[in-house]
Amino acid sequence: MGVMGLGRIAAADGIFTHLWDGSMFHRCVLYYVENDYACLRLLIKTEVMLMKMTNEQIAIRVSRNSIIGNVILSGFKMFAGIFAQSSAMVSDAVHSLSDVFSTVIVIVGVKLANQESDKEHPYGHERFECVAAIILAVILFATGIGIGYSGVHKAVAGTDGEIVTPGRLALVAAIVSIIVKESMYWYTCIAAKKIDSSALMADAWHHRSDAFSSIGSFIGIFGARLGFPVLDPAACFVICLFILKAAVDIFRDAIRKMTDSACDDEIVDEMRRIILAQESVEGIDQLKTRMFGDKIYVDVEIRSDGLSTLIKSHDTAHRIHDAIEERFINVKHCMVHVNPSITDSEA
Repeated sequence: MGVMGLGRIAAADGIFTHLWDGSMFHRCVLYYVENDYACLRLLIKTEVMLMKMTNEQIAIRVSRNSIIGNVILSGFKMFAGIFAQSSAMVSDAVHSLSDVFSTVIVIVGVKLANQESDKEHPYGHERFECVAAIILAVILFATGIGIGYSGVHKAVAGTDGEIVTPGRLALVAAIVSIIVKESMYWYTCIAAKKIDSSALMADAWHHRSDAFSSIGSFIGIFGARLGFPVLDPAACFVICLFILKAAVDIFRDAIRKMTDSACDDEIVDEMRRIILAQESVEGIDQLKTRMFGDKIYVDVEIRSDGLSTLIKSHDTAHRIHDAIEERFINVKHCMVHVNPSITDSEA
């Protein structure tokens, strides 16, 4: 990274003390243009760790800043699209504006998911975040269909000479949109991974799909200015494909977390190693995991000396419980059952 890069990191606590305030996007864009991704990610992660914020506070702060950024960006792109007579840029602006509504859904989902357990929901409310992610996926899918239909309609109408070559401002707007939305993606994505939020990650992909759509807009507008005006509305169809792909991925991930799917094999294997490393554990009879929203429930049956005391067996189970919950912060509860290990002589 070099001496200057290390200097920037060392000065992060001073220069970026207020990195998470309303001017986050402005600083992100400037930093993205002038520096590299790795240093930007390190700075944001450092700020998240330094600031004493709960997961809910981080999600709400990020969502609030996303709304501000999307409103400003969509307004600029709408103006550029109308002024430069670019249907692709107008469609892109609508996509950015839809991100505002999706972010509001994220805020509601996070608020509901972070409620304390109650009599009707003794296991908590984490799945509300998955519900929010599914709603986001449906909205994103509908947005993609609408934009695709609009692009095809304008392309067909263009055969009668109705398509106008877009102006230069549309190109500038597309470039600005790509930079800003990619910065917003990393900003939201890093926070989502930090607090393991599926709804926030879905919102991050909304930002990235917008960046992809802006790339499609740029290609269409640039081609139209070269003398192929039909490429501008055709770019709307390309945008549609990117949006639909993101919507399907978000929907599948949310459904997986709502249907008690098991954790990835890598996580299960690591849990197995941790359990077997505990004293008095002779083997594992069964190890099951299930996703509950963004949380994990673990059920494990171990083998231990059948002649050991109840107190010793309880201590063994408690050590496994603590080791799993300490290593995997997303594990909400680990249930350990101890089976007696009987030797041939005892049998």
